[in-house]
Amino acid sequence: MFGKKKPKENVEKKVSVLFVDENNDLQSQIAEYFLVRFYSDIYEVRSAGPKHDFIDCDLISVMYQNGHDIRKAASKDFNAYSMLTEYDHVVFLQQETYDRIHEAIPFKGKQTVKDFGKRSDFKATDDMELVQCYLDLMDNVAQWIKETFSSPENI
Repeated sequence: MFGKKKPKENVEKKVSVLFVDENNDLQSQIAEYFLVRFYSDIYEVRSAGPKHDFIDCDLISVMYQNGHDIRKAASKDFNAYSMLTEYDHVVFLQQETYDRIHEAIPFKGKQTVKDFGKRSDFKATDDMELVQCYLDLMDNVAQWIKETFSSPENI
């Protein structure tokens, strides 16, 4: 029919989530990847840190070898987002980063901490053990994302 506008569908606003680790180079990249992969219909997701660095090259390689392509991802600091304080949920993935900055930055929305450790916590003595450390981290983060973010009420 010409002249009549199609009624707008009832589209719910996605829940916005910001994952934070110190350099946005490891845990936050994994969390962002899996939240987008599993629940992109529910969440608008970003990751950043107080500083930025290069994404951990070993992480990129191990993820790619296991079917998860983050080669185009980039580490971002908070300056990358002009509306930094406008997230429904800010999830810190390192306790020490949370302790240092959570009060200094006026985040609006709920702040939570889920500490997955950091690269320096890996106890690998050779390349095979290092790969296993990355795989364990990826699996832990992916499982946590699946369980925690299956419904926004769980966060």
